[in-house]
Amino acid sequence: MDNYSLKLLRSEVIASEDYPTAAENSSFRNGTQQTLLNNVDSSQRPHGVDVEMSWDDATWILTSSFIIFTMQSGFGLLESGVAASKNEVNIMVKNVVDVIFGGISYWIFGYGLSFGMSPGTNAFVGVGHFFVDSTDPSEIGWLFSHFIFNLSFATTATTIVSGAMAERTKLSAYILFSFINTIIFCFPVHWIWASNGFLRKLGAVDIAGASTVHLVGGTVGLVSTLMLKPRIGRFENGSREPPMGCPTNALLGMFMLWWGWLGFNCGSTFGISGNKWKLAARSAAVTIMGSASGGVVGIGFSFLFRKRTYQVSDLINGILGSLVSVTGGCAVVRPWEGMLIGFIGGILAVCSPTLLNKLHIDDPVYVVSVHGICAVWSMLATGLLVSEDNINSLTHGRAGVLKGGGFSLLGVQALACLCVIAWSAVTAFVILKCIDLTVGLRLSAEDELRGSDFVEHRIGFSLATNGRISKAPDRRQSLGMRRLSTIDALFVEDLETTPEDFYSTQAHWKQQNARPTSACLKKLHPGTNKISPVILY
Repeated sequence: MDNYSLKLLRSEVIASEDYPTAAENSSFRNGTQQTLLNNVDSSQRPHGVDVEMSWDDATWILTSSFIIFTMQSGFGLLESGVAASKNEVNIMVKNVVDVIFGGISYWIFGYGLSFGMSPGTNAFVGVGHFFVDSTDPSEIGWLFSHFIFNLSFATTATTIVSGAMAERTKLSAYILFSFINTIIFCFPVHWIWASNGFLRKLGAVDIAGASTVHLVGGTVGLVSTLMLKPRIGRFENGSREPPMGCPTNALLGMFMLWWGWLGFNCGSTFGISGNKWKLAARSAAVTIMGSASGGVVGIGFSFLFRKRTYQVSDLINGILGSLVSVTGGCAVVRPWEGMLIGFIGGILAVCSPTLLNKLHIDDPVYVVSVHGICAVWSMLATGLLVSEDNINSLTHGRAGVLKGGGFSLLGVQALACLCVIAWSAVTAFVILKCIDLTVGLRLSAEDELRGSDFVEHRIGFSLATNGRISKAPDRRQSLGMRRLSTIDALFVEDLETTPEDFYSTQAHWKQQNARPTSACLKKLHPGTNKISPVILY
């Protein structure tokens, strides 16, 4: 018998004897596995876990979680690309900190406060499953997959805030904040996603975290940027935004967030068994089409109002604002409705920064506009456009105003926004104030002008002393940096004059360098009215 015949015979034996048929395999998944879950004491099962969860669902949930975690890279690249190049490494480190310390705190108490069901659990907070662990084979699968999925949401909520605090926050203070911020996140999660949460019982609909993730992050970001106050020199020349440190990194970060959002929204069906896969598929279509309409807004707005140019910031804000906007109802609205929601969200995202700038609210990465304002619109749009979900009852038997459901759902959605905003604002102020009084939130003026990369990590810069400029290491233009010309360096090196003359000279220097990424540290000599400039490369 030849080799081909042996291989064929072996495959037939394996197919007929060693492995179950597709029908048998399906029967086990939907039968035995479900029986194991049903045997779990309901008092030990976290709220929100489906008793019909199969290993297919767990695979879907874990895969979505892994995709969502790539959003940390996206946020880091976006923030470091928007901010000045002297702070890019520090911003990436803060995104690492979010996963490290935010993940630990969510494991210790965050998951329990969100989904615990031990005695003491009520409509306001959960109790139980602290220090998440289990050795029970019947609960290991759903418990750990549920934990990892929600952990990815918790770290995302904290990462959002880092954009509002960028370029002027001490790393030590941010580490402490990233650990404690879990408290702010987990209470709204319990209210809206736990089966006994008071907003859930009222019928609030938030499929993928418009309120629990983005509105929390946007509100905390607004409080933090108000407490930190604007970056030095941010509004000295009006409300014009400073140039991006590296637009390429910002666009790459946007792409990573874009595909991460598919895991965010589609994974929030929490499985694919039964009819869940249909809702996941609809979520994907709505997410893509909604973000496309937001991109149209970003390009069109920039062309019409930016002197026929295509500004990178408008494109990014339009897309991300539309993604946030469709998050609340992604599984229960139709694609054309998602496009409408995303279109309006894109308008809000690209227009609101102008208002914030006029109010001198310094939001470096547009956190308040994209995540805060668009999250409110996402919740309200769900109350307007959602149809009653007959597939998995995600709308609790209700429909939006424009679908004949009356104002009941819209009112609950508005109440959810008010509750989340009030809770997040008050707790964020208390936590940040305590950190400010102990560790201190903001860098000193000198350290801020030097840049966090040098101050916190000793990376990339060399400082002058006594008005002399030391040789700084060459950094490549691929990192968004430019070296000073020899003439400019010598011109500033020999400068020793009054503050007024120095400021005018600095303005001249900036005018000669169309896109300066270096900064002049204006340091007064003790007892004199003179300045020794320091060039940061």
